[in-house]
Amino acid sequence: MDRVLLLNATFEPLRLVSLRRAVLLLIEQRAEPVLIDDEEPVIMHSPSMSISIPSVVRLTTYVRVPRQAFTPPVSRRGVLARDNYRCAYCGNHADTIDHVVPRSRGGAHTWTNVVAACKKHNHDKGNRLLEELGWELRITPEAPFGLLWRIPSDSVLQPGWSPFLRLNAA
Repeated sequence: MDRVLLLNATFEPLRLVSLRRAVLLLIEQRAEPVLIDDEEPVIMHSPSMSISIPSVVRLTTYVRVPRQAFTPPVSRRGVLARDNYRCAYCGNHADTIDHVVPRSRGGAHTWTNVVAACKKHNHDKGNRLLEELGWELRITPEAPFGLLWRIPSDSVLQPGWSPFLRLNAA
């Protein structure tokens, strides 16, 4: 375990924090332990105390999180993951992204204008609009939301976190 799941006072998942940050929150009494792994507890020692590190901690006071903090920036990896690596035009494996309204025609680089695409369809579409080609999107592109988009992809999700992560699933 290298990270701890941090919950708001309302048990809403906020983010992953380092073990050191979790210990500081516990010592300062700004957080309380929610779930400690009984099988293999992680214990940090100092000259004057030992602390069992929980895998989930909850803040003692509510923290207001702005809505825009939940929307990650647009990235190639994020678009491919959002669309499940499937082309928005044919449904085959996607390995690139495409702007529905090309940027050269005023399209923005936003979640609602970028889709996953296979190389063939991305090349065939080029600088044209869907109406010009007679194509339709198989999906409606939307900005992703939820805690899983705020967790780094290289983090290992702990089994004990699943009840808390389901609160944010949609």
